[in-house]
Amino acid sequence: MPRELTPLIAQDLSTFAKHLRAELALRIDGGAGLPGHVEMLNLLARAAGHRNVQAMKAALMASAPPPSPIGTAPHRWHGPRHPSLTAAADRTLRNFDAGGRLVRWPHKRAEQVLALWCLWMAFDGKRRYSEREVNEVLNRHHAFGDHCLLRRELVEAELLARTPGGEQYRKVAARPDDETAALLRAMRARSAP
Repeated sequence: MPRELTPLIAQDLSTFAKHLRAELALRIDGGAGLPGHVEMLNLLARAAGHRNVQAMKAALMASAPPPSPIGTAPHRWHGPRHPSLTAAADRTLRNFDAGGRLVRWPHKRAEQVLALWCLWMAFDGKRRYSEREVNEVLNRHHAFGDHCLLRRELVEAELLARTPGGEQYRKVAARPDDETAALLRAMRARSAP
C-alpha cells in the first residue's frame, strides 16, 4: 500500500500534547494497553481536534485547491527549461545556484554523474592536489556540506585520480559526451560575468 503524506496541524501544541497524554493514560489505566496503528492515528487526529483520521483527511481535502482540469497536469514551476540541454542535463543544472555551487546532490545516478562533470571543471589539469586542497575546491563549489562524498564519487567516476595512499589527486583528462558537453557550456555561460 503506498504511503500517503497527510499533514497534521495542531493549533496549540500544548493542548495537543495534554489531550494525547490524557487519552493514552485512560487507555492504559483501563487495561487496554498501547493502541494499535489505526487507533494511534485516530488518537492523534482527535488530539488535533478532529473526530477521527478519516474526518481529518476529509477536512484537508475540503481545504485543498480544486484539481486541475482533465488532461492537464498541475503546473509546477521549475524555471525555464534550457533549450540546448537534455531533460537530465537540465535537471542537473537546476541543482546548481547562480554562482555555480551544487546546492543538492541529485537522486538519479545519471544526474549525479553530470553534476560530477561540473565539479570536475573546477580542477586544474596541470597540477597535483593534496586531499585538503581537493576538499577546499569542493567546498567552494557545493553547499550541502559533504565534500567526502563528492571526492569519493569523482575518484570512482574516474574524473579524479589519486595515489594509492591518497596523498595526491589529479584531474583526469577526459572527453565528455555531447549531453555533458552541452551542460558544461551552460555552466560556463552561467558563471561568466
